[in-house]
Amino acid sequence: MATLTKDCLDRSPYWICCYRAADGRRLKKSTKQADHSKAMEFCLALERAEGMAARGTLTETRARELIGEVLERTIGEEVAFFTVEGWLQHWLNGKKIAKAEGTYAKYAHMVESFIKHLGTRAKLNIAAVGPKDIASFRDAQIKSGKSANTVRFSVRKLSIPFNAARRQGLITVNPVEAVELPATAATKSDSESTRDAFTTEQVEALLKAAVAREHGRQIFEAGEDWHGAILFAYFTGARLHDVANIAWGGIDLPARTITFRAKKTGKLVTVPMHAELETYFLSQPAPDNERAFVFPKLAGRGTGGRSGLSMTFARIMARAKVAGEILQVARKGEKGRTVRSLTFHSLRHSFNSVMANAGVSQEVRMKLTGHATAVVNTGYTHHELEPLRAAIQTIPAIQRTAKG
Repeated sequence: MATLTKDCLDRSPYWICCYRAADGRRLKKSTKQADHSKAMEFCLALERAEGMAARGTLTETRARELIGEVLERTIGEEVAFFTVEGWLQHWLNGKKIAKAEGTYAKYAHMVESFIKHLGTRAKLNIAAVGPKDIASFRDAQIKSGKSANTVRFSVRKLSIPFNAARRQGLITVNPVEAVELPATAATKSDSESTRDAFTTEQVEALLKAAVAREHGRQIFEAGEDWHGAILFAYFTGARLHDVANIAWGGIDLPARTITFRAKKTGKLVTVPMHAELETYFLSQPAPDNERAFVFPKLAGRGTGGRSGLSMTFARIMARAKVAGEILQVARKGEKGRTVRSLTFHSLRHSFNSVMANAGVSQEVRMKLTGHATAVVNTGYTHHELEPLRAAIQTIPAIQRTAKG
């Protein structure tokens, strides 16, 4: 029979529970309760748990229930016990209420990926997750082909709900903190190295979305210019600002070349003209002078902000149902921006990747893309299963670009 006593030597106000353990030993344990009735509640719960353990009927779930019952009766508060999946979903629901839609989508993807990776272990108590589980998730992400920076983002995001669990006393340590993150090249920025490349089918969808119409009206005001700009970027690898501000003076139809000065590097870049791009230029009205912009409705506009070129392209992507992974979201009230794996910049990756897959040397690709170093250029290479042809003129044409 469980009994209560006090240790007169240390003059503690707390009652001590004397009970028999499952293995027959007589044990003593402080109840951390000064009230006799509450202390007895705790002591009897210990005795019941030990008795169930001796009979082999004590399960993790029942142990949690017993502790919860005791604490509810003694301190008047219910204790929440969470499985890994339960806690992550509970935490995610809070983000849905408190955070912007983009932030929630970012976390939802991370939670779904981690729960799927854990499999049956996701049904264990949140405290059961250890560094080994996090490291396994990290390694699986790398094995799936994701870049080192993308994996770093995923693991760092995973640390957030575990920190929240620690703050609420559900776990004592954050298992993510003990796991090493994959190394990345110092010369690459996180925002650029984690970009993905568009497929030919996705580029086709973007072209159609740019000039899509509803109720007889074109959805995007500068849709015709966007149609041409997407083609231009896919076949030249130019950045958004350089595409938007290209002048007709840089289009040499007789020589079949395109020349422009890249804003980012200040370098003069010359790119051979792809046959499909040549056809596009020939279909356009003759310019008044060489200084006229090829895409006048895009020229002079900034790339950032809600009304900037980048956001307009994001809306075209949404219309085309082309979506990339959300890698990072700027925190509310802080400077920064959302980082996605697919943006206009991904057309540059597509241009470089197709050539890499076709066997074009890095030296040639660097000249075409205007990159300053081989290390930077490597970040734009996305190898695919079937190598494409070995020159810029064999970059896959977007065959079904009929407008409307």
